[in-house]
Amino acid sequence: MKRYLLILLAVAFGLNANAQADFQRTAKGTTYKLLNHNAGDRIRVGDIVTFNVIQKTDKDSVLYSSYAANKPAMIKVEETGDMMDIFPMLTLHDSVLVKVPTDTIFKNQEASRPPFFPKGSSLLIVLHIEKVQPFESFMAERKAAEERLATDEVERANKYIADKKLNLTTTASGLKYKVTQAGTKPKPVIGDTVYVNYVGRNLDGKIFDSSYEAIAKGAGLQQPGRTYEPISFTLGTEGIIPGWQEAILLLNVGSKATLVIPSKLAYGANGAGADIPPYSTLVFDIELVKAVHPKGAASAKKPATKKIVKRATTTAKKSVGNSRKKQ
Repeated sequence: MKRYLLILLAVAFGLNANAQADFQRTAKGTTYKLLNHNAGDRIRVGDIVTFNVIQKTDKDSVLYSSYAANKPAMIKVEETGDMMDIFPMLTLHDSVLVKVPTDTIFKNQEASRPPFFPKGSSLLIVLHIEKVQPFESFMAERKAAEERLATDEVERANKYIADKKLNLTTTASGLKYKVTQAGTKPKPVIGDTVYVNYVGRNLDGKIFDSSYEAIAKGAGLQQPGRTYEPISFTLGTEGIIPGWQEAILLLNVGSKATLVIPSKLAYGANGAGADIPPYSTLVFDIELVKAVHPKGAASAKKPATKKIVKRATTTAKKSVGNSRKKQ
């Protein structure tokens, strides 16, 4: 199925998007009508375009509005792709109505056709161009924004540590930690399977994950099917955020510790959901419960130090991924 329903966002501008007159076709066959056209440079291939849109049925039923969602779309204009022949005709603040036959969208996929799109109907898409940037300008702006976020992260982390009066050890990588209860058993090594209890917080103190049932439920975490017990994973395997890899290797079994993990050792510029936005320093209270050395293991693999993983909270296995493991 073409990606019109998934990619393009739309908005109405007080015009009757169901009007049928004055439609034109591009050289590639896309049916459109300019609703508002301004003087100025046209959008070029390679430009980054921010736009609002409404998706409607040809009976004027609104299916999606980026205005209502408060989330304009952003796209890089390419040589080919769905509706890429429309953008180069437009300038900043232009509006255009595009009519897409649903028989084309659901070709060979009639089982997926919803009742509000009967045969012969059309999907109507109204685009309004909000911003146009050359790619180089967009990248420079994004880099500057990321640098500001990185600076803010350091300042927030330093304030958190000062406010909490934490006396932490800092490693060469930037991991900060404090052993709050020293264990007496040997430290684990790469290749060992370790079992860990934990509580994960952001710098605002909000708990986003925990292996302790009382703490998780007290924080209002919704984790249906979660089994509350020490999570286990093998040290050195890919998918474990670097801050956890490094910290566990520093602890004797039986130890408890507080970890302050900068985003470069966690989820970086991508973040991991609403509770872990980009450039988030994370705080973990952990207990290294047990380490099991594999039988016959003669050597250990080098730890994964660059893998950053997505977070999930719906099952016990995914909750491990939330704080350390790859799904």
